[in-house]
Amino acid sequence: MLETVAAIRKESQIPIVLYIYFNLMHRYGVERFIQDAARAGVDGLLVLDLPPEESDNYETLMRQTGLCNIYLVAPTTPDDRIELIVKRGAGFIYYISREGVTGMQKKVSESIAEMTEKIRQHTDLPIAIGFGISNPEQARFVAQYAEAIVVGSAIVNQIGELGKAPDLVSRTSNFVRSLASAVKPL
Repeated sequence: MLETVAAIRKESQIPIVLYIYFNLMHRYGVERFIQDAARAGVDGLLVLDLPPEESDNYETLMRQTGLCNIYLVAPTTPDDRIELIVKRGAGFIYYISREGVTGMQKKVSESIAEMTEKIRQHTDLPIAIGFGISNPEQARFVAQYAEAIVVGSAIVNQIGELGKAPDLVSRTSNFVRSLASAVKPL
């Protein structure tokens, strides 16, 4: 994974954030992983199962290497915990827009406006919203409340459906382009 980031850095300086689980870092060695990630060109880590209450040493190591430690806020996060999370985060805050498992959805959560307002009361960090955004209409709706949107499953499903089709790259690129242009005209 870090070799791939290093290869991308030879061609591009777009920000790269790795979404990972703590056991990967723990097995590798937390300090070593963070240092190697920084050397490879990673900009930030979102360790999905590492709450800020358990991440003191991690945050120190991240600051020392200049990496952003990104945290999650969920629709069920109490107000006092939102404040704790966003004060400990760096780079941006990832708002998981709905409860449940990830994947494509027919509609987005109706509480996005309310929750992003609660988050903004405690931070000036940009907010990225994800979890279930599946089409350009949803991307456009969510983008009015955030500085970024996160789309994962819809792209993975697109690749899965197209399989080994010769036009896989162009069709997937067109799908991603439709999402991006819904948010901001290219």
